[in-house]
Amino acid sequence: MSPGRPRPRQPDEQLVEALVPTPLPVAVPEPAPLPTLPTPAAPSGDGRLLFDVARPDAAGRVTARALLRALGWTPGLTLHVDVVTGAILITPAADGAHEVGAREELPLPAAARHLCGIAPGEPVLLAALPRPNTIAAVLADLHARILGEPS
Repeated sequence: MSPGRPRPRQPDEQLVEALVPTPLPVAVPEPAPLPTLPTPAAPSGDGRLLFDVARPDAAGRVTARALLRALGWTPGLTLHVDVVTGAILITPAADGAHEVGAREELPLPAAARHLCGIAPGEPVLLAALPRPNTIAAVLADLHARILGEPS
């Protein structure tokens, strides 16, 4: 600083404590109760549930020859794939966007795998009920109970 100039005056400064409001308590909503599946009526005939374990490849396909053969699903059959309460539901559909592969594999689309937390190479449980009418009856009854309608 040069000797002839007055020193600039510093404004009076004060530290001000930061004002951060305390968060308001947030009420945690009660989780909705999970729907319960109705007890299916005993199917006539063999209505056994079949299981298999498979690992999806990088494209999301799983080979399920035994289950496909038990269901009577052949390569080229068009399928509808949907996610229902954390499970992938695959059903035959004339206007389906997917199909049984030539090597008897089922497609698990990326969106469905993501919703269910399925990674490539991770084992998945496959279940099949060769009597589709039983599945349809159970699902129709479940949906009716959820919607409060008589089945």
